Amino acid sequence: MFLSSRAGLRSCGARIATSNTRCASVLAPTAPSAPTAAAATPLHNNNNKINYIQSFSTAAKPSTAQLVKQLREMTGAPMMECKKALSTPEVDHDLEKAQEWLRKYGSAKASSKVAGREALEGLVGVKIEGDRASIVQVKSETDFASRSETFSTFVQEIADAATAGDVNGDVDIGAFMASAKDSKGQVLSETLNDAILAIRENIQVDSMVIMKASSDKSVLAGYVHGRAPNSSCGSAAAVVEVEVTSDAGSGKAEEAAKKLAMHVVAAKPSYLNPESVPEDVVNKEKEILLEKMTGTNKPPEIMEKIIAGQMRKFYEGICLTEQSHMVEEGNPKVSKAMKSLGLEVKNYTLVGMSK
Repeated sequence: MFLSSRAGLRSCGARIATSNTRCASVLAPTAPSAPTAAAATPLHNNNNKINYIQSFSTAAKPSTAQLVKQLREMTGAPMMECKKALSTPEVDHDLEKAQEWLRKYGSAKASSKVAGREALEGLVGVKIEGDRASIVQVKSETDFASRSETFSTFVQEIADAATAGDVNGDVDIGAFMASAKDSKGQVLSETLNDAILAIRENIQVDSMVIMKASSDKSVLAGYVHGRAPNSSCGSAAAVVEVEVTSDAGSGKAEEAAKKLAMHVVAAKPSYLNPESVPEDVVNKEKEILLEKMTGTNKPPEIMEKIIAGQMRKFYEGICLTEQSHMVEEGNPKVSKAMKSLGLEVKNYTLVGMSK
């Protein structure tokens, strides 16, 4: 019995010794052999022992599906168009070359397909930078497209570029699009093609006006109505120039101009003041009033007074300075409201989507 137990202990001790030897071989530092597909990086622990972490390169080429997804996110182009671009021999699944291919062939194809389609929806974008402001109108075929982030971003890019230039008044849109660049340094005509490729609708830069303050005492402010989701562009917008005419107006001009821009969008005046109404428009209105009084047998002097009163109402409907301010309390006449603040309205621009 005793001998059997001692034999068992010797056997157990041998197994423990073998186990310890194995553990020591694992824990003992060994010089790394020259790596082939992997590199060994030594790390020192607190016990001054060296451990090795083997790092393996598992990077593999992305699949076609992954490349298509990346290309769609980068360009907004349809899935089949991205797949076609990547599989083209000269592209050979290179993302940068695929983008160039889409710009060259995809945009041209998309533009030719949508050219001539009616575009009645869209957005208006505004940018004010110091003494310069731009207000642009870009049209699309559907309201769904115009409310997309791709479209609203494009509209704002146009407005930003217009303000950064040195042109004033109405702009030659074709020349502007061919020369001006977006925030990424790309010519706007190419940016337009990219937007058409992504949205697949006819997109037109319909109008563009750039305002410049007429004096160093003037302030420009704007208002955008009916904004698209997550966008500063909307269905209508106005920019107003207000000049400080007395010390009382200092510090009030910007807020007053913003309120007046809101009024402009709501009231839609056609002219700044009675003096700016074209003579032919005035004469036409007087002719209409005279025709209405034909056969009334009123004395000429009475008819003249009646016409003068009717013309005042006419100006109140179409001239900004003569309208009742829709945003100020009590709705005072715009010219009087501005004068009471030590200000004068000098100019305005209104642009809206008409359906």
